[in-house]
Amino acid sequence: MATRPLATRLPARLATLAPTIELKHCNGQEPKAIGLAQTMSDQPKFDPRTATPFLTSRGHSGWLGLRYSDHGDDWVELELPWREDLLGEAGQRVLASGPILSLMDMASGLAIWKAMDRFEPVATLDLRVDYVRPAREKAPVFGRSQCYRVTRSAAFVRGLAHDGDASDPVAHIQAVFMKIGASKDTREVPGE
Repeated sequence: MATRPLATRLPARLATLAPTIELKHCNGQEPKAIGLAQTMSDQPKFDPRTATPFLTSRGHSGWLGLRYSDHGDDWVELELPWREDLLGEAGQRVLASGPILSLMDMASGLAIWKAMDRFEPVATLDLRVDYVRPAREKAPVFGRSQCYRVTRSAAFVRGLAHDGDASDPVAHIQAVFMKIGASKDTREVPGE
């Protein structure tokens, strides 16, 4: 079966997110071209500012209303707007922990892609969150994650969530992500 790079229907902004994607011929039909770069060297650098609206426009991240805030070479900061329906307990004016965890997970994935300067599928293996204090009432929470190490098969991230003052964090995180399909294992199995 032959494979071909996709090439012309996806939005142009997706080309900044994804590596070359290939379609296999199916039932003898020619695959439709969908518009991504032909090789990794043709790929534009990963831009979290452009990617975030696309990645947070649907699903759980979209429902939470996550927004881009800032980024650097190996870190990304997102914003979680304060909302009444995200409160954790009746009678308490404190954001639930789940939305903050989701904020940090998404910021971590973006930080990994920024550190690698390309989109590559990753999966959260371990994400530890240490909550230091509740977020202030009616204040948005910012999640800043830094990817400090990338290996052949994993990426390591640390970060914090704050509500306007990074020196007084709401939570700290430490995480490990698995790179999916990142490399082919070329080791041989003994006896085969």
